[in-house]
Order: sequence, then C-alpha cells, then structure tokens
Amino acid sequence: MPLIIGIDPGLTKTGWGIIRAENNNISYIVSGTIKSSADQKISDRLKKLHNHISEILRIHKPNQAAIEKVFVNKNPLSSLKLGHARGALMLTLSLQENMKIYEYASTEIKKAVVGAGRADKKQVSYMVKQLLPKTNIKTEDEADALAAAICHYAISNQSYRL
Repeated sequence: MPLIIGIDPGLTKTGWGIIRAENNNISYIVSGTIKSSADQKISDRLKKLHNHISEILRIHKPNQAAIEKVFVNKNPLSSLKLGHARGALMLTLSLQENMKIYEYASTEIKKAVVGAGRADKKQVSYMVKQLLPKTNIKTEDEADALAAAICHYAISNQSYRL
C-alpha cells in the first residue's frame, strides 16, 4: 500500500503532505508547512528542514516521495536558495530506508490535478480539497505538496482516474 509524501520545496516555506493510496482510492493522512526566517543563517534553515522532514518520516513512514522540480526564477539568488532547500530535502528523503523519490515539474503536477499545466494556486487548492475532502489545508504550500503526491499516484497508477 503506497504511503506517499509530497513536498513543495522552499527555503522560507516548505509544504509537505502525506496521502495513502489503497484499492484505487486516495485519502488524506496529514500535512503541514515548515517555515523559516530570512534572518537565520542558511545552514540553520537547511538543518531545520532536515530535522522536520526526518521527524515526519519517522512518525508516518511513507514509502514514496514526490517532490517538485526546481524552476528558474528571474532572480538567480532565489533559484539558488530553492536549490539548496530542495537538495537538503532530497538528501533527507534518500536517507530513508526503501524510499523511492520521484520528481515532477510544477506544470506536470498542475496538469495531473487540475487538468491544466498553467492552473493557478487557488485552482490547485480547490482540486486538492475535492480529491481529499478530509484535508484541512492551511497554506498554499501544503496544497501544492498534496498535489505533488496526488500527481505521483495518478501517473504511477494508470488505472486511477481523478
């Protein structure tokens, strides 16, 4: 039974969410957002990401991970910071025994969940709430993370239909 963690990486805000896939159905388990402040050292922010995700993995024991690929921002420093966060998160996930990690572009995630690769964040959040009615999404980052998990399940399980 797949237990999938989806991650929307970011240095300031990282969304995460876990879904269970069973008998061609998906269900919401838990989600959250890890926040850090720009006035903290980058090494401390990366350590916070590692520690939080490590604890989530220890408690919930997902066996698959879906993470959003890096996109290039207009600001190269923003892209670099996103790359740092994503690298720390992928390393943490890869240290988990038997974890399989899958990467998806944001347009791929949006297309899988909403049906349009250029959907806005409100459309993604709306569809996540429709597909996982027991969610209590507090941030767009959580919705994006859950969308990544849903995308992975939809792509990996061809019999599943949104």
